[in-house]
Amino acid sequence: MSERKQQVSRRQFLNYTLTGVGGFMGAAMLAPMVRMAVDPVLQPKKEGDFVAVTEVSKLTKEPQRFNFKIEQVDAWYTSEVTKAAWVYKKENDEIVALSPICKHLGCVVNWEGGQGHEDRFYCPCHGGLYEKSGKNVPGTPPLAPLDSYKTKVKDGTLYLGEAVPNMEV
Repeated sequence: MSERKQQVSRRQFLNYTLTGVGGFMGAAMLAPMVRMAVDPVLQPKKEGDFVAVTEVSKLTKEPQRFNFKIEQVDAWYTSEVTKAAWVYKKENDEIVALSPICKHLGCVVNWEGGQGHEDRFYCPCHGGLYEKSGKNVPGTPPLAPLDSYKTKVKDGTLYLGEAVPNMEV
């Protein structure tokens, strides 16, 4: 048996070299794009951010609309967004904060739409009705209750957190 050394021809050497260099260059170009796409997903989410809205002493049994600003981060862009909430106290002094966004098509609901809509939230877009608790009235367009904001009271000030689907009604 004769042992023959495996020799690499010039053609094979150039093929291996160009493939390696091309692969390295492709990976170098692709890495920043992959990082840009994946990085926002890997960032830790801020949980439990609450924003001061009003003094608790100003709340009544009648829903009042309060506007507040939050800092919103979309990937690398940070902006200040104005949000709103309908806030009132129940008979037992429990605070209820409801989102004004209708669950039908996203219009803004008003308290006491008038003309038979007394003591209810009314959506002027398609005639949606909600009870004071935020529960949707059967037979009207909304199929789900208004979202509720997480609430926290500290030193006589009402703080609102994120809006969550209202399951208590």
